[in-house]
Amino acid sequence: MEAVQRRRVTVRGVVQGVGFRPYLYTRATGLGLAGHVTNTPEGVVAEVEGAPAAVSRFCEHLAADAPPLAVVDAVDHHEVPVAGGAGFTIIASRTGGPARTLVSPDVATCADCLAELADPADRRHRHPFITCTHCGPRFTIVTGLPYDRAHTTMARFPMCPDCAREYGDPADRRFHAQPVACPACGPRLTLLTARTGRPPCQTPGEDPIAGARRLLAAGAILAVKGLGGYHLACDATQPRAVAELRRRKARGDKPFALMARDVRDAERYAHVGPEERALLEGGVRPVVLLRRRAAADPGGASVVLAEGVAPRCPDLGVMLPYTPVHHLLFGLPGDPPGPRLLVMTSGNLSGEPIVTDDEEALERLAGLADGWLTHDRPIQVPCDDSVVRVCDGETLTVRRARGYAPLPMTLPLPVPAILAAGGDLKNTFCLGEGHRAWLSAHIGDMDDLSTQYALERAERQLESITGVRPALLAADRHPGYRSARWARRTAGTRPLVRVQHHHAHIASALAEHGLDGEHPVIGVAFDGTGYGDDGAVWGGEVLLADYRGYTRFAHLAYVPLPGGDAAVHRPYRMALAHLRAAGLARTPDLPCVAACPPGELRVLERQLERGLNCVPTSSMGRLFDAVSSLVGVCHHAGYEAQAAIELEAAALGASGDGPGYAFGLRVPECSGAGPVVADPAPLLTAVAADVRAGTQPGLIAAGFHAGVTALVAELCALARERHGLDTVALTGGVFANTLLSSACARALRACGFTVLRHGRVPPNDGGLSLGQLMVAAAAAPDRHPHHPQRGEAHVPGGTRQSA
Repeated sequence: MEAVQRRRVTVRGVVQGVGFRPYLYTRATGLGLAGHVTNTPEGVVAEVEGAPAAVSRFCEHLAADAPPLAVVDAVDHHEVPVAGGAGFTIIASRTGGPARTLVSPDVATCADCLAELADPADRRHRHPFITCTHCGPRFTIVTGLPYDRAHTTMARFPMCPDCAREYGDPADRRFHAQPVACPACGPRLTLLTARTGRPPCQTPGEDPIAGARRLLAAGAILAVKGLGGYHLACDATQPRAVAELRRRKARGDKPFALMARDVRDAERYAHVGPEERALLEGGVRPVVLLRRRAAADPGGASVVLAEGVAPRCPDLGVMLPYTPVHHLLFGLPGDPPGPRLLVMTSGNLSGEPIVTDDEEALERLAGLADGWLTHDRPIQVPCDDSVVRVCDGETLTVRRARGYAPLPMTLPLPVPAILAAGGDLKNTFCLGEGHRAWLSAHIGDMDDLSTQYALERAERQLESITGVRPALLAADRHPGYRSARWARRTAGTRPLVRVQHHHAHIASALAEHGLDGEHPVIGVAFDGTGYGDDGAVWGGEVLLADYRGYTRFAHLAYVPLPGGDAAVHRPYRMALAHLRAAGLARTPDLPCVAACPPGELRVLERQLERGLNCVPTSSMGRLFDAVSSLVGVCHHAGYEAQAAIELEAAALGASGDGPGYAFGLRVPECSGAGPVVADPAPLLTAVAADVRAGTQPGLIAAGFHAGVTALVAELCALARERHGLDTVALTGGVFANTLLSSACARALRACGFTVLRHGRVPPNDGGLSLGQLMVAAAAAPDRHPHHPQRGEAHVPGGTRQSA
């Protein structure tokens, strides 16, 4: 009698909701094996029984042949006693025990579903919720694990007989696709329109999609319920509609995101390279920042994009439709013409979290929207759109959310169970344990109470699906950060590690690149604001750092930050502070002086003279602001980094590749005598002279970028000379500027440095929590049992700061 073997196979990773059980079913039946497969909190578990050769073939190459949306982390199998029986079955999921499986992100509608959506003969023709095993909602509908329909917001929609038959047929594309639905079993769209003084109501008898397209074409602003929250949409080619949306949303000058029908429509307004095309058309469908075409380069556009979409910005943020509702809004073949380009911005007032609840949407968006295209499937997890761009042919994540969250990062070192609270701007938090770290989706800015509540809800939800129960917390050192206060309240009796802001930025870059931290790197951390060890506002820092500590090797010279946030919102104040610190005359022939109202100028001069409310800052972000105003590019910032973004735009439009303006360096005679100080006074002197001489702002902006690049290269060369380090990490929000990032990377590599730049993790404060987690783990007493805590020897001549 032929020998029989039985093996139990456990597959961990993103293996639920992606067709993994049907895949194993097909694999087992094709080999003539008996047994079963089920979902469990730790992954997919199968038992297979049959001829030893067939069992071995089943276990081989499981990950390599897996379904397209699966991400296999580990496959474990071992022999178990033979049980007998015939046939292979999918059995009910097992519950109980800690969650150890991974939840898939939401995925854009696949080509097969789109073909059915447009096919009049298909029973799902024009169904706004068409989906299958290979696409659709995942993370945003999960209520628990294992990932079954009962643990999603689809639980309230019983399947009709046809859907149930597809769901139970192993040969069908919708076999065990948890969000499966059709027109007979829901969910359903509803279009509500605003009525003066009365609640919104449904238009009787009108197809919701047809009504929504009619409203958009008429210039209305529509709240559209998506996968992870509501959007506010309007026709991007109608200036009046765009201006009205900007006014209602209190958006200032901050650019709007756009949704184009297809890549061809995007190419009419922006440059799309092969990398950008792949991002636009892939399964994630993030907002991709594209360099816009010049006014003289129409790109075949027959309709003009409203200037109010992205005023004075060098980029357009464009995404393609990623849900069936989006595709229907643009219209299927044969539909009447409608808008081909929509503003698609988060459904909220500026600074608030995205709206997900239907009743809340009717209330909070009442003053913003003329209508609501909504539906009755609840959103369990808020998830805003991700934002990416391409820098030197590689993806640079600016905001990590839909399509990427909640996939974990693989850590170079194991960590205890930790929760890191992140920063106050662009907040994300991070949960980690073992070799995994789960960076949350974008939460928002913490100055709004509703954003703080959103952080609490998101943290509880991520704990529930990861099984991580943090015993240690981490937060920024800034005493006023709301995220740090939240961490202190949340910690209770658990220890809390306070992490210096720029150290966290550098640690984030190290972790993303898989460095174990055994050797320090030269960390160039340029941003707007970070709390320094001396109480000053840091932001132009060169630190020699690993996970366990850092030495401040160099920084920008301190200048006063007059009025705190007032200087951030009015860059001319920062320009005047820099001019005064450089000993330069503040005369009306300089644009920044002319931009400052006379009464404010007198008060500002007295404030700077007496040092009232003037915290010193070394911020590179504030230097960008100062030069932007000094040159006459931007005097008022309506959104974060506006002055720097517009300065970059001016530099991009300049011709020539000059040497750039020079900083002065104050270098201590020996490395133990304090940090190197980079003085911008010589640079500002040259810039002011060129402004007075009538030099084009773009040429000055380009020269400034070249000067900063040369400074980075010079400081890194000096650090290598004194400390023998040859790896540089470029981090902080300033390096979201691709012109600067690319120039610095080229210059450093030409000097023989290894350069680390962010890709999957944002360089801005959206990546801060990952670095906090790694620094806190290094500070844990049992973190390195085989490595003694190191002192000064590995970074000679400096004062090393621990976490």
